[in-house]
Amino acid sequence: MTSILVTIHVSVCIFLILVVLLQTGKGAEMGVSMGGAGSQALFGAAGPANILTKITTAVAIIFMITSLTLAYMSGHQSQSSVMKDASAPAGQQIPAAE
Repeated sequence: MTSILVTIHVSVCIFLILVVLLQTGKGAEMGVSMGGAGSQALFGAAGPANILTKITTAVAIIFMITSLTLAYMSGHQSQSSVMKDASAPAGQQIPAAE
C-alpha cells in the first residue's frame, strides 16, 4: 500500500511541476499588449489560463492528500513483525587470544 502511494505521490509531484511551469507569469500581460514575444507562447496570448489553474488546483489537492496520508502512515506503523516467533541465533564463541 505504501509503495503504491509513494508512486502516486512522486507522479503527482512531477506533474505539478510541469503544470506550474506551463503557466504564464502575472507580468506577462504587459509585454503582450506592447507587441512582445509573449503572444508566441505555447498557448498563445490569452492562453488556457482557466484550464491550467483548475488542473493546478486539482493536482495540488491530490499532492496535499497524499502528503498527509504518507505522514499519517509513517507515524502509525504496525508493531507486528513476521519474525515475532523466531528465536535469536545462538551466539558464536570468540576464540581467546593466546
